[in-house]
This record gives sequence, C-alpha cells and structure tokens, in this order.
Amino acid sequence: MSISTGEVAGAGDELYVKATAAADELYNFRDNYFPLTPEERISKLQNLSDLALQILDKIPIEKRKLPLQRATYEYLRGKILDAVPVYKKEAEDHLSKAVKLNPSLVDAWLCLGNCIWKKGDLNAAKNCFTFALGKGPNKNILCQLSMLERKLAQDAENPEEIVDESIKHAREAITLDVKDGYSWYNLGNGFLTSFFLTGAWDHSKLLQSLKAYQNAERDEKMKSNPDLYYNCATVNKYLENYERALTGFEAAALMDPGLNAMEDARMMVLLLDKLDYLLRGPIKAKRLSSLSSLATVDLSHSYKRATMDLLSEGLNKGIAITGKVLFFAKNESLAPLCYVLSDAYHTCYVITVYGIRNDAIKEGDQVTLLEPFYRFVDFSWKGKHYQFKSVRVDFVEQVLVNGKCLTPHHAVRTSIYAQLKA
Repeated sequence: MSISTGEVAGAGDELYVKATAAADELYNFRDNYFPLTPEERISKLQNLSDLALQILDKIPIEKRKLPLQRATYEYLRGKILDAVPVYKKEAEDHLSKAVKLNPSLVDAWLCLGNCIWKKGDLNAAKNCFTFALGKGPNKNILCQLSMLERKLAQDAENPEEIVDESIKHAREAITLDVKDGYSWYNLGNGFLTSFFLTGAWDHSKLLQSLKAYQNAERDEKMKSNPDLYYNCATVNKYLENYERALTGFEAAALMDPGLNAMEDARMMVLLLDKLDYLLRGPIKAKRLSSLSSLATVDLSHSYKRATMDLLSEGLNKGIAITGKVLFFAKNESLAPLCYVLSDAYHTCYVITVYGIRNDAIKEGDQVTLLEPFYRFVDFSWKGKHYQFKSVRVDFVEQVLVNGKCLTPHHAVRTSIYAQLKA
C-alpha cells in the first residue's frame, strides 16, 4: 500500500518537496515491483532508499532547526528507512523523534505503527494507529488498523469479535473515499478472513468478499495489485467457480512470481483431472458393475426423495438424494474433501465436503444428502473440457451415512487462513 505523504506542516521548502516526492516514489515502487526473488526486490528497494536519503541529506542543517522542520526531516528519514520489509531500529528511532516533535504529523504515526508492527509489537502498533485516528478520520490509518486487527485475531481468545472490528474499520475507510480501490480490497480481505475464521461455510461472507474485490478492481491503480487477484481467486476457489479461480491465480502469478499462485492453480487442475478420470475412466465401469442396490433410508416427511437428474441448480429445499461412494479423490489442499458417488440409476456425480472430518465418509458408504446444493460444472481450461454434476456439503447436519446421522465429533472447524498479503 502506498502511503501518501501529504502536506507536511512548516516544511514549504523546495528541498523538502523533493525529498517527499522521493519517499513517495520509493513506496510506489515497493508496492508495484515484484521480481522473481525476494532478494532482488530488497536489493532494488535498498538502492532506491539510498538515493532518497541522498536527496533528503541535501537539506542544509539550518533548514532542520525549527521544531516542525526537524519533525519533517525525522519523519521522512524514518519513512525512507522503513521501506524495506525487515524491521529497522534506526527507522523506529527517527519516526519516534518525529511524533514527539510534532504529534499532529499523522503520516509519521502511520509509519511508526507499521515499523513497530514489523518488530512484532502488535499492541504498540495499534496504539500508534489509534492515536493517529484521534487527530481525525483517515482512510490509510483505518485500513492499516483493520489489517492489524486481522493479525491480532489469529492468536486472540475472541477472534470473531476482533475481525468484526476489522470489518467495521474497513467500512469506515470506504465512507471516506468510496472510489478508493485499496479500501475495498481491505474490506474484501476482512470478509474472507471472517469466512475462514468461522469455519469456512458462510457463503454470504464469500459473496461479500467477492463484491468488495470487484469494486476494488474498478480503481485503475489496483489493477497491478497481484494480491487482489490472488485473494479474489481464493474466494472463487471456495465458491467452486473453477475457471475464474484458475484465471485469477494465473494473473496473480504473472504479476508476482513470489506468490504461491501457480501452485494453487496446479493443485486445482490436478484435482479436476483426477475427478475427470474417475468419472470417465474404465475403473468407474468396474465399480458400477459390482454396485449393490441402495438401501431404503428413513427420512422425515419434510423431505422428498429424488435422483440427480431431478435437481435444480442451487439449493434444493425439501429434497434428499442418496448415492453410493465409488471413490475418494485425494486432494493436496486441506479443503474440500471430494468423493465420486453414483445414484440408483448409475448417474455419477461429485460431492465436495467442507467442515466434516475425513474419516466420516468412506468408499462403499451409502450417503444421503439433505437439501443438496447442486451445480453443473462445465468449462474448458487449456484445451481440456471439464463437465460434471456436483453437490456441495458444508455441515454434518446435511449428511446421513449408511442411514445414520453424523455426530458432532465428525464436524471440523476449517482452520485455514487465506494467504492474505495485506
């Protein structure tokens, strides 16, 4: 995220203007340069930082004597030193001097909070952001505070409350500038974090996240942000929008080779290829030929029995379908668990299972799905066509295995955090 330096009180000298511009250029480079290796990035940043410091050091001593001038000088020096990813005590020292000399220098508080965050003192960093907000609303401060709160939530006893605070601050940032793409991106990250934190089942949070990312994409300056594409692809992955997810992961990888995006795309294609093979291959015919008839399952009168061919796209309320598990498709990702089933008419389909332990459903089991969420997957990727029927399962309450309900111990809280880079 590029931090706008803004007007610096008492520093209306051309040399300070040049130094401010050099600092802004440094941060713009930091936020938009993604080479093949982290080492190359740090080296380039260090070179640019050295050049910016040379410009700053051209300011004569007599132009640094007044308290506001000195505060501005210390602030710019600390900000330039802090542009690299690692913590630098020298940067913290200069920024601390700046806020002592001029407590109203909001950007200095922002930079100091970011610097201390790198050191690992998250509560002290939060104090910096909170103090800065006391000077008045600021979208950059609100976004950083929102990010920090998501980090604090990971080790907190009340993580959901803290993430809710993160989302609240993200929303406040948007009210200050509804067209700012970074603020929308930050809100999308908040909803995505909340999705994972609460068990990776609430589709509404995924959809809210996706909408926020789409708003972020409208801002021209966000179109070069690889993390936006990566996180948006992650949302599409969990919504099982496979083609959009693959497109997003590839776009992110092209922008920033340091991301794990190509590996995510590779694992998704590997799973799709495995499902395609199990659904089409000769081994399926052998399994089907040895399949015993499906046993009748006692159901509540509120459910109507159906087969796959009778399902509608989306949620099928009041419907139950039953099938036999032919295969478990091993997946390198933690979620979902994927199975290939056959109904009584030998129609084969995939079920993707979230929030349930991997020992709850086994090959050969008879599985009844209540109110199935159905979709017909049909797309092509790199010359290969994927087409299959799919049902999504999010809760143990949606499943009967061999006619019996799953117990609460079969439920699992999906402890996955998105690879949020901001």
